[in-house]
Amino acid sequence: MPSGPSPTGRPTRGTTGTNRLRRVDRWIAHLPVLRRAADPIVIDLGYGASGVTVLELQARLARARPDAEVRGIEIDPARVARAEAQLAEVRAGRTPFSPDARVSFGLGGFEAPLPHGRRPAVIRAMNVLRQYDESEVAAAWARMAARLTPEGMLVEGTCDEIGRVSAWAGIDATGAARTLTVSLRLAGLERPGIAAERLPKALIHHNVPGERVHAFLLALDREWERSAPLSAFGPAQRWIATVAAMRASGWSVIGGRTRWRLGEITVPWHEVRP
Repeated sequence: MPSGPSPTGRPTRGTTGTNRLRRVDRWIAHLPVLRRAADPIVIDLGYGASGVTVLELQARLARARPDAEVRGIEIDPARVARAEAQLAEVRAGRTPFSPDARVSFGLGGFEAPLPHGRRPAVIRAMNVLRQYDESEVAAAWARMAARLTPEGMLVEGTCDEIGRVSAWAGIDATGAARTLTVSLRLAGLERPGIAAERLPKALIHHNVPGERVHAFLLALDREWERSAPLSAFGPAQRWIATVAAMRASGWSVIGGRTRWRLGEITVPWHEVRP
C-alpha cells in the first residue's frame, strides 16, 4: 500500500452484520445530492471487519443512481486486505453481488481520502464515533465534512446489532448538523423511545430532563401511546399517525408518508441539539 500521511482516528470494534445498515442506506438513496451529483461517489467510512456493508450500500444506491460508486475506507490495513479479498470473490461471480459492482476499498480515517482529488457526495460513518468522547465529535465531523462536495452530506450515527433501531445526524459540508433521523423496525415495537440507546454521540448523553432531545423522545413515546388504537390496522398506520401528531403538535417533521411508513421520522437538528 502506498505510503502517505497516517490515517486519523481509531479502529472501530469491527462489528459488521448483513443488512445491518439497510435503514440508513435507503435514506441515503433518496438524498437529492446523490441523485444530482456529477460524480456520484459515496464513502463508507469505518465499515468494520467485513466489506459486506459497502457492497450492500452500492447495490441499494444503484437502484436510484445506476452509476453510484462506493469506496469503503478503514483505518486497519488488515480489514482493507480482507475486504479486497471479498471483492475478488465478487468479481469472480461467486457471491450474490454483481461482479461489476462499482466498489473499491482503501486505507484511511477521518480524512476520507479518495484518489485523483475526487470529493464524495456523501460520507456514511455509522457506528464510528460511539467509542469516542463527545468532546471529539465536532472535530471529527469537521474533518470528514471538509472532504465533501459543497452540496454534500455526512451521515453519522448508530444502530443496534441487527439494524432494527437506528438514529443518525445529517451534517453539511461546513460540519454543521442539519437533521436528526430516527428509523425503527415497527413490527413488535414497544415504544420509539428505545432510540435513546442509539442516538448519535453528540446527543446520547443529553437524553435527560431539560434537554431538547429528551423532550423529543418523550413526545414521540406519548404520541405512539395515543395512536395505539390504530394498531388494528398495522404498525405502519400507527406510526404514520404518531408522526403526523408530532407535526401537528409543533415539531417540524421533514418529509411525508412515503418516508414515515418506513419507520422514519426526521426533524431539524436545532429542535434536538444540546
